[in-house]
Amino acid sequence: MSTQINEGLQFKDMVGLIKPTLFVDEFISKMGEDDAIVVLSFYVRMDQIANDLVDWFEKGYDFVLDADRSPGEVKPNRYLVYVEMERRTKVIDNIEEMLGDLETLTEHEIADWVITYEGQESGFDHDALMDMLILSPHHYRIAKEKGLNEMRTLAQLPVKSIVNKKDKELQAIQIQAGII
Repeated sequence: MSTQINEGLQFKDMVGLIKPTLFVDEFISKMGEDDAIVVLSFYVRMDQIANDLVDWFEKGYDFVLDADRSPGEVKPNRYLVYVEMERRTKVIDNIEEMLGDLETLTEHEIADWVITYEGQESGFDHDALMDMLILSPHHYRIAKEKGLNEMRTLAQLPVKSIVNKKDKELQAIQIQAGII
């Protein structure tokens, strides 16, 4: 008597097991600074599904820096899967590729997914996401640190630089070119 062993994921293996909502930057990066890393997360049912997806993302995409799952249930029979990638304009294309590939595992098409960022929701629309998401480290620092620096100044605390060393070099070139 032989037993067939199937490894890997099969077509529509995860029907009914993934909530079609993708959260962007709800969690901090464990790979690096938040200005450089985008953290995607979504809910899945079942512990094993979370493990399978982590493996799927880490082995299947060269743009995924890290994938992980919540260590335990975040709600009864609900787990979070996290995916980290560089904060660049290609993030939206990367998300589209991942969601397109998830169509083979789930019942969800790209149009079914809701993208959530800082309380805003959008269906997957490339242009709308370009406006909604922060897609560069520099813009992230401006958006996140400016208000904090104002509070630091009022509290007479040291102000954190919004421009990092690499940006200073770029800024010098832009000044010489007359761009800024």
